[in-house]
Amino acid sequence: MDQKPEQIMRDDPRSSNDNRERIPVATVRGPTVPKKVSFSEKLREARPSKKIVAALMVATAVLTMFVGFNYGGWVSGGTSQQRVTTGAEDAVALRLVPICVAQFNADPQQASKLVELKAITSSWERPDYVKKQGWATMPGEQTPDNDVASACTKLLMGS
Repeated sequence: MDQKPEQIMRDDPRSSNDNRERIPVATVRGPTVPKKVSFSEKLREARPSKKIVAALMVATAVLTMFVGFNYGGWVSGGTSQQRVTTGAEDAVALRLVPICVAQFNADPQQASKLVELKAITSSWERPDYVKKQGWATMPGEQTPDNDVASACTKLLMGS
């Protein structure tokens, strides 16, 4: 707008017989609209500090462990050892139950003792009855096995 009218006319490529008002080109363009920045572009330009990166690493490790131990089936070494020990004891007891049943079958009063066993209403007292009869005491041992007595009781009650 600082230009003189003659100077505008000289710079204008239109012919001299064009009587339209000459408007400077800069005012024709209108306001500029800022370009929208996408989330990925913002993320690419982000520069987190070392503290934030370290905190995110710790949070990721904690979250991974939480999900793994609660939902992923991970167990600690102590839990694993306990499960192995329990499984081994159960396997041994299952292998000894047929001996308990054989000792029951060898008892001359098995029919009357089976009636007595079934007459006991408490499921806690039934294995004790099997231990008192000596059926859960394995050959070569002095004391009856609790797991064998429980499994033998279940098997005898089912027969």
